[in-house]
Amino acid sequence: MPRETRDSEERPYVVAHVAVALDGATTGFEPDVGRFYELAATWREDVTLVGADTMLAQEQALAAAPRPGPLEGGPLLAVVDSRGRVDDWVWEALRDVGHWSEVLALHAEATPPRGGGRPVQELVTGTERVDLAAALEILGGRAGGEVVRVDSGGALIGVLLGAGLLDEVSLLVHPRLPGVRTHRLWHGSAPAAIRFDLIASRAFEDGLVWLRYRPAP
Repeated sequence: MPRETRDSEERPYVVAHVAVALDGATTGFEPDVGRFYELAATWREDVTLVGADTMLAQEQALAAAPRPGPLEGGPLLAVVDSRGRVDDWVWEALRDVGHWSEVLALHAEATPPRGGGRPVQELVTGTERVDLAAALEILGGRAGGEVVRVDSGGALIGVLLGAGLLDEVSLLVHPRLPGVRTHRLWHGSAPAAIRFDLIASRAFEDGLVWLRYRPAP
């Protein structure tokens, strides 16, 4: 169980689940979105942690998406937005798109001033950038927040890895290479010396391979 394997009892179990090409890239290919989210349900997360870049890349899709309202009993969406780049209409769309029960903006003390009456709750940790360790501990105390699933690009995952805040890395490996060279790798700028232990693997008939790793002590 997650509570038995995380490295701190002061924060939730944190897993990054990523769709990648054979070279570790997260872009330049068409991922199997259905299989990706089918497997993501494995962890029954209490919190979905996302970086602002990932949310901003979804603006066009959000603008056209139906808005049935918050998902009762769904996970909390927490977006790391140190620079305050996410607009109010995006927060509204995320709240009402039907995937999450509520939305939380993670800011730092240096985040540009925000106007009153914003359609999103805020959590401020850190000075220049969001203090992810502190934020995770606080999220762990919110309504049974035992599992956080990171659904984001390499920048956020790299920071979490470098800070020792990831308990598991899940890679859905697609049997193809990107159509163009890309520097957008799932691990971002994480230190190169990190070693991982394989804890599970599964191959699918269509060539997809699901690999689950735990950062070695």
